[in-house]
Amino acid sequence: MGVGKSTVGRLLAERLGVGYRDTDEDIVAAQGRTIAEIFVDEGEEAFRAIEKAAVRAALTEHQGVVALGGGAVMDADTRALLAGHQVVYLSMDVEEAVKRTGLNVARPLLAVNPRKQWRELMEARRHLYEEVATAVVATDGRTPEEVTQAALDALELKQV
Repeated sequence: MGVGKSTVGRLLAERLGVGYRDTDEDIVAAQGRTIAEIFVDEGEEAFRAIEKAAVRAALTEHQGVVALGGGAVMDADTRALLAGHQVVYLSMDVEEAVKRTGLNVARPLLAVNPRKQWRELMEARRHLYEEVATAVVATDGRTPEEVTQAALDALELKQV
């Protein structure tokens, strides 16, 4: 959350001369409501089912850069879908997360004790991010442009 998936994804797509797609944006457009509203109205399990379908559609229909929501890798089927794709895990520590997002209540999984919950989420997810990642790029203290260049370098991709 707040790591820069959307910003860096758009920059990567631009530099590679390909399209960009964000599964969170797909979900909001299809559902006509925010992700936070889906969590409140239907719960996390229902959201994850919607997210799984959105990721499958994006990976099937889109040939460019795809940004996934932070919890998408929790699903084993989604992790299997990512096999064979170049995946960049953008990492950051909790102090950077606080600076970037304030860890506010607009993020449904961080509504109570945000720092503790962020750490717990990362402990539960980090190994899954690393499992699917072709490259890990630290974002702490870097501009989006620096992160984008680091991702290009890590994947050994050429800009257009």
